[in-house]
Amino acid sequence: MTTHTPLRLGILGCANIAKQFARDVAGEPSVHIVAAASRQADKAQAFAAQFGIARAHDSYEALLADAQVDAVYIPLPNHLHAEWAIRAAEAGKHVLCEKPLTLGLQSAQAMFDAARRHGVMLLEAYPYYFQPQTGDMLALLHTGAIGEVRTVQASFGFTLAPGTGNIRWQADMGGGALLDAGSYPLSLIRLVMGQAPTRVLADARWTDTGVDVGMTALLRYADGRQASLSCAMDAANHRRATMAGSQGTIETEYLNHTAATAHGHPFGYLPSQLRVRRGTANTVPFEEVTSATGSGFLFAAQAFARVVRAGDHAAIARTAQASLDIAATLEALQASARSGQWVQVQQPQFNG
Repeated sequence: MTTHTPLRLGILGCANIAKQFARDVAGEPSVHIVAAASRQADKAQAFAAQFGIARAHDSYEALLADAQVDAVYIPLPNHLHAEWAIRAAEAGKHVLCEKPLTLGLQSAQAMFDAARRHGVMLLEAYPYYFQPQTGDMLALLHTGAIGEVRTVQASFGFTLAPGTGNIRWQADMGGGALLDAGSYPLSLIRLVMGQAPTRVLADARWTDTGVDVGMTALLRYADGRQASLSCAMDAANHRRATMAGSQGTIETEYLNHTAATAHGHPFGYLPSQLRVRRGTANTVPFEEVTSATGSGFLFAAQAFARVVRAGDHAAIARTAQASLDIAATLEALQASARSGQWVQVQQPQFNG
């Protein structure tokens, strides 16, 4: 593929998140959505017609067999990510997979193993990862704006009515607050800390069907640093992270999708705050950091196209290691929430 050829992308599934992705990526020169698939032919056809997509397939298998598709976006329920990412890799397709990558470390490793064997790239898609604001936050950290990071506190929660049939209330489909909401603050903590914790302690509130409605957790690191996260599906929408260092503090909302102003965006996107205090005293004022704004779906698709086009295996290796660390930590958090005890976190190594 030359630098002037767009990445030809197929979408596996036509749920709401797939619609948002297709809407936001439409018209992007580096990525053309050329096919969509559903297990219901009429649903795939309606989706394709709505977003001007050339081909509609009545099965996921048919899309993977489409020679005009270079890569796939997987917005399927959590418990289906591993199966279809592996099958896509076996079909020679690059994979952009929604978060959380999968339900456990073993299946995450199997996904990356399949990608390596078949010479394709696999990228986990947290939309906020690709926001310019996240790049600005990392630049502050890497240039020592707050010194050495000592601790991170991160949270995300929202209100989801029970009894609606939503997959987030179904344990066997990878539902629950930790996997759906908690994977976000955990991914941010991993981004800042640069490694997996060595042990975790979690406390959850459970439904009688085995779904965690909310969770809080402590994370301990080999070098003595600490982090905490919280998530919920029965609280007002909140999304916040604080990074405290030896010489200052960073605070952010780390939103998936951002806008320059608080009013008038057609999809309801809002500004996402990022601010830094360069000092240890509370008399030092925070500086507001202004970043470029837009859809995290679009930024993710653009980044995915760049790494595929460039064959940037180093970038994939960095994100793959983070994905494995997140998978191992999610697994440990679930075990700790069940047992009420500290749980050691496996320390996986990406073998690219």
